[in-house]
Amino acid sequence: MADVLNNKDEVGHILVQVQDDLRQLKRNLVRMTVQQNGEVLDIQALDTAISRTENGIRRHAEDYLKTINNQVLTLPCIEEPEKKIAPAKPVKWQPAYEAIPNARPQKIQISGPSPGEKHKSAFITRLLNNPCHPKNKELMQQNYGIQFPQLHKRNGASVGTQRVVTGPALGNFAATHGGLPKQLHPKSLPECEHTNAAQQPSTADLSSVQTPPQPKAVHVLQREDSGQSKTDESEKACKREMDVSRDRMALGRSSSESQTSRNMRTPPPSAASASSDNRVPTHGLARLTPLNLQNIPVQAAVSKYPFTIVEGQIDPDAPDYCRFKKQYCLCWVAIVEALDQLQRMLLDFAVPLARVCGERLAACVQSSELNWRGSRGRCAHVEKLLSVLENRDEVWDLMCQPGQRYKGNGGHQAAAVRIQTCWRRHSARTAYLLQLRPKWAAQIIAMSLLKRAKLGHLKESLQASRLRQLENYRTRAESLAANWKHITSAKRTIIHVPSLGYSQHQRLSHRGFDVLQNTQMGRLCDIRDENVEVIYVSPVCLGEDVLQYYTHLLGLQTAIELGDASAPESNCAKRFTILIPEALEYFSTKNMCLASLLKYSPRTLKRIKNLIQGKQAYMIGGVTHIDDLAVADELEVPLLGTEPAVAQLYGTKSGGRRIFSSAGVDVPPGKWDIYTLEQLYEGLAQLMTEHMEVQRWLFKIDSEVGGRGTAYCDVSYLKCRPWAQQEFIRHGPKQWRASLSQVREPVMIKFLEEVPDLLASYARPANTSCYTTWNCFLEHFLREGGVIEAFPPSDSVTCLTVDLLVEPGGDVHMLSCGDQLRGPSGLEVVGCTVPQSSICPDVLHTICNSIGQACQQRFIMGHLSVDLVTFLDPSNLEQQVWAIDLDLGYSNQLAMTQLMLMMTRGTLDCHTSKLEVSPIVRDVKSSVRHAGVKVKAQTSATSRFAVMCTRLLHTNLSLVYYSTFFLMCKAQGIGYDVKARQGTVFALHDSRDRRSLGMLTISENLQGALLTFARNLSVIHQEISAPNMQGANNFKDLIKDIEEILGMTIQNQTTSQEEKEIPAVGSEQL
Repeated sequence: MADVLNNKDEVGHILVQVQDDLRQLKRNLVRMTVQQNGEVLDIQALDTAISRTENGIRRHAEDYLKTINNQVLTLPCIEEPEKKIAPAKPVKWQPAYEAIPNARPQKIQISGPSPGEKHKSAFITRLLNNPCHPKNKELMQQNYGIQFPQLHKRNGASVGTQRVVTGPALGNFAATHGGLPKQLHPKSLPECEHTNAAQQPSTADLSSVQTPPQPKAVHVLQREDSGQSKTDESEKACKREMDVSRDRMALGRSSSESQTSRNMRTPPPSAASASSDNRVPTHGLARLTPLNLQNIPVQAAVSKYPFTIVEGQIDPDAPDYCRFKKQYCLCWVAIVEALDQLQRMLLDFAVPLARVCGERLAACVQSSELNWRGSRGRCAHVEKLLSVLENRDEVWDLMCQPGQRYKGNGGHQAAAVRIQTCWRRHSARTAYLLQLRPKWAAQIIAMSLLKRAKLGHLKESLQASRLRQLENYRTRAESLAANWKHITSAKRTIIHVPSLGYSQHQRLSHRGFDVLQNTQMGRLCDIRDENVEVIYVSPVCLGEDVLQYYTHLLGLQTAIELGDASAPESNCAKRFTILIPEALEYFSTKNMCLASLLKYSPRTLKRIKNLIQGKQAYMIGGVTHIDDLAVADELEVPLLGTEPAVAQLYGTKSGGRRIFSSAGVDVPPGKWDIYTLEQLYEGLAQLMTEHMEVQRWLFKIDSEVGGRGTAYCDVSYLKCRPWAQQEFIRHGPKQWRASLSQVREPVMIKFLEEVPDLLASYARPANTSCYTTWNCFLEHFLREGGVIEAFPPSDSVTCLTVDLLVEPGGDVHMLSCGDQLRGPSGLEVVGCTVPQSSICPDVLHTICNSIGQACQQRFIMGHLSVDLVTFLDPSNLEQQVWAIDLDLGYSNQLAMTQLMLMMTRGTLDCHTSKLEVSPIVRDVKSSVRHAGVKVKAQTSATSRFAVMCTRLLHTNLSLVYYSTFFLMCKAQGIGYDVKARQGTVFALHDSRDRRSLGMLTISENLQGALLTFARNLSVIHQEISAPNMQGANNFKDLIKDIEEILGMTIQNQTTSQEEKEIPAVGSEQL
């Protein structure tokens, strides 16, 4: 250690001597004047170089002195390897760099010590960590040249081992010591007095003052339990000690500055914060997050060196304080600084009494936990200060009281500063907001104008685009009308897009709207015509099982034609394509119509273009939407459908009645275009007065379909009904209808008075799943408009649906006709029987032709369906036929009819209401003359009847896969006979939910088709249901309706047989 200090002194002398030599050389050069070859040599450049060198040496000397004064010593290895003496270099002088200690740890690779050396080093380290050991001082003096003072031994229990803490150089200690209170100064020891006599020389006067050796902080090596080398341990320890020394030096400077700032009486008015001593606890306690004092580790043992702080002051003569100071004199500098901070905090918060745990305070100081410049800031510093108190809970409760900070030292000043800060912040914030308000208003106005301008441009571009699409639609429609006959007789491609262009409210109110759009998979059966190719766009993702089913089903055409199930499948798979729009992945939960999904699916549109390239093609939609025109325009194909604006006008209940009235077709008594309560009440009262024979009135919302928007009310609940009936009987039906208003006016006034209460009490929606109450139904009825319509005054009512095709050329064709199967309410359709048998075919053809011509006059083109109702008039027992509804679009009944025609290879003649099945082709041998030649022998044509339903709902169907479902049906004898061309065929809708499917039963007579349909429903329900899990379904309602129809069929057959027997008996008698 002495050699190291001596080397440092030699380096200091050398630096001082070099400075003196340079200074003397500079003075001599100024006095000289050198001439060479008659010219005066410039000495100023040489003088500048010497000054630059002198400044560099002075700067290096200052850095060297700082390094010497602030260096942290590290204990060297016990046995250092022998150093090789480097040969001297006589050429050029240079300072001895080996003697200058490096402030940063050097990364020197030293071979690891032997196990014995490790054991010896660990043993010496334990002795150095124990200051009370007799050999501790001897080892410190022997190895490091440090001599500790002789302390008096304490009697009694041995004092716990304290770890020596490294600190700054003695010069810094003197500076810090001078800034502390006098009563907290430790008593000077002889060694310390000798050391304090030496003062640090300044760098400006290095020539006259020698650099004294400064004592360094001692680092105590930790126990070597790991396998790392001594060099790595020493490097890490040196780095930690240097960081601790720098932090404590900074803390000492801040404390001295805080002490001077406390002497100020009043801060300037513009000051936004208090002095540093007031800022520490104030900012720490002003936070909303409470201090978590429970998480601070506290020793459970009772303090051996406690002392008290009364009103923020420490009595230096107190015995407990003197014992504490004597015990921890080696680290007293840091303890005094911590006590000063604690005193300031207690003074600031006017804490009357605080009991300090000496061991806890010393432990926090030694571990540097009281450094508030750590990562957690001042809040953590306050926590650590409170953790050294034995009565910390009481002190904390007192400090947390509102206004406690302003009762202590500098409280008035802190309160004034806080008030000024809050008020100035409020004033500045208010002024700032007032200044920003016009700017915000200008920005909002500008953004609104820009948004409005962009929206206007967008609307204009959309209107122009839609106008262009509409013009292209009309142009292509004219071309389609001119070439329709040629197109239908040649090869063509039909693009089926079963889109339901309902309003947004209707689409969102439908559960499973995507599956509802896919109930027309029967459109694929258009490929039964060999000249037709079908592109079907599916609104749902179809699995492999559904695709294989339809491929196999459509491939049965050859087997059906030959009547042989073992016949090979036809190559029809090449003539139909099923596409799924990619936009379905992004808008699967938005209930968008299929045309909108296809519009935002560029890949699907591109594929359709490739499929129809060079071919004649046209598009068939569903309920026409504005996006259908966009898709048709993108594909550059004509659309076989009605213009969206026309469809929206005449596709409602009120629009249908306009067409029926113009076609001269009988319609039920009623009123349409009802939008107010006055119109509703007055119209209903007038209708009830004019048609006293009607017992029930219906209310239909214009935009609803499928019986969803229908409500009913019976007039039998009117109190004045008996009196009004007597008046009607007294005048008679003919006089009542032909009489003037004064005859019916009293009755109408009575009805008008009772109508509001009648509707509020007895009106009921037919479908409570859509509209639960009459008030809910009435709200939508008045918002969207509706009609009032009479229910047929008969106990036996039959409804039927006829599908028409209004060709672009103007011709009208009947494609399908069937009697409806109604639900339990009698107002919603669940299925049908084909062909119809309720109306005379000639009457039906006349009605449908008139309606088709009226539609053609209003530019309605494509597919449409008409709902009719027939009954016997009770007054004259004549059959009445009313047209009640008109739907513009491709219907579910027509899709199932296409499937029926493909499975039977038959033709449906709606003029005669017969479904005729072509005979089976048989290969038979002719005579011997024509041996080996096959000719076709055929039998006579036969008739068939079919029962079909497109929406069989059962929640338990989702529990069964389609493969299991078909195995179950096969086991129960449910299937289709290809040879007899009768049986059961299913229409699958989706692969995910599997809650609905379509079913078609074909038989030789209507009774057999109904029995097969009802049996299938019963068997399927029993197979997929359990007694405790019936599931929601419509199977039971269909079975009841079929039973009623079967009863009526049997009764009609019996009546017809009796009518035939009566003429036969009369002829025999004659």
